[in-house]
Amino acid sequence: MYPLNRPASVSIARARALVLAMASAGLLSPALANPTLADMQRQLDELRTQYDARIQALEAQLRAAQQNARAVQSTPIEPQAAATETAAETPSGLTQPGTFARQNRQPSDTGFNPQVSLILSGLYTNLQRDPGTWFIGGFQPGGEEVGPGDRGFSLAESELVLSANIDPWFYGKATLAVTGDSEIEVEEAFVQTRALPAGTSVKAGRFYSGLGYLNAQHPHTWDFVDAPLVYQAMFGGQFKQDGVQGRWVLPTDQFVQLGLELGRGNGFPGTDRNRNAAGALTLTAHTGGDVGVSHSWRAGASWLQTSAQGREWADTNLAGDEVRNTFTGKSRIWALDGVWKWAPNGNATRTNFKLQGEYFRRTETGSATYDLDNVTENGSPAAAYRSAQSGWYVQGVYQFMPRWRVGLRHEQLDSGRVNYGSNGAFLSNPDHQPKRTSAMLDWSLSEFSRWRLQYNQDQVRLGGLKDNQIYLQYIMSLGAHGAHSF
Repeated sequence: MYPLNRPASVSIARARALVLAMASAGLLSPALANPTLADMQRQLDELRTQYDARIQALEAQLRAAQQNARAVQSTPIEPQAAATETAAETPSGLTQPGTFARQNRQPSDTGFNPQVSLILSGLYTNLQRDPGTWFIGGFQPGGEEVGPGDRGFSLAESELVLSANIDPWFYGKATLAVTGDSEIEVEEAFVQTRALPAGTSVKAGRFYSGLGYLNAQHPHTWDFVDAPLVYQAMFGGQFKQDGVQGRWVLPTDQFVQLGLELGRGNGFPGTDRNRNAAGALTLTAHTGGDVGVSHSWRAGASWLQTSAQGREWADTNLAGDEVRNTFTGKSRIWALDGVWKWAPNGNATRTNFKLQGEYFRRTETGSATYDLDNVTENGSPAAAYRSAQSGWYVQGVYQFMPRWRVGLRHEQLDSGRVNYGSNGAFLSNPDHQPKRTSAMLDWSLSEFSRWRLQYNQDQVRLGGLKDNQIYLQYIMSLGAHGAHSF
């Protein structure tokens, strides 16, 4: 708008010059090259109307874009703290092109409807020795996910997963496992915050503990058919928590995540103790980053303390009698884990390599009751009990061409030192180091299907007795499934 004190002749002259310029540019009819004042006023009014219409159209497009952006932000995602290691995975198990930083972005699902997926898995197992005689020599067995499995064809564990945002503050997920024996188990059922500040998140319900690296992952994401021996010996498969988990991503350039869990502690190596206080405490710390555009890594340390009351285990005494004993006391586990991934220029679709390993050490102190059923004449004396045992595994998986991978894993346990106190007169403390070497080859037509062939040379039984084991496995994914961790 011109100033109020500007002469009218100046305004008319400027308007005439504007109209002449627009006529010469073809924006106005040549007949209006020498317009009257009324003609100029009419043309300016038309231009002003067109201008206002364009502005209104652009404002409408801006509002629509803002609404779409808010809709994308509110779609269901699995919130794992601001920089939790979440990434869309390729069939190889490595993340798509990008760096560790890009892998920390959250995936999105669709709308407010629950995301539903079904994982189907089956096995053919060929075992040289009777699986009924398999046990981890020198370790107290526990849990149900221990051993090489049944011979022949079997339906492996299938998973039904439902997840969705509950509202802008909370997210929920439930994972139901259906075993080959037609039993249904609630593997996970939790709610998790989505909007806490400063890189923090809280999860409550039942969940896989963040202890170590592999523990928090579901079996269908593993690179081998079976869990490492150290997981079977220390946790009876995997360690779950019924409780709460808090995580905090530090505001630093280097990715650092700290975690704390308080749980019921009723899973092996602990037991249900019928008390109000938490039965298990877990502390975790992880860090990671990129090395150039082709390498990424993550490393961490964890600590778990839980308690057992009357935890039973079957054993054979020095006289060869089968006896049932119990342990009551504290169990503490220290863990170190690390993973390194390579993909040329961050592109994992054609070739890539992943190296991972974990080390666990468990100490237990308390008392042990020998021969609970009084099978022998020395039945049921209680005595002090102390043990220190450890185990580790290291594995590498190489995708040598699209859809095809090979992998090699070696693992070993150390039965360590076990002090039965006065019960040492009846129970042996074998100096045994169970070990196993595995090789696998798998093929994935797409990210929804995988076929795997695996060979194990198992030397877990006392005396290092070898058991040659062959597995053929399929894993099929139906429906929308969330991304997996780094």
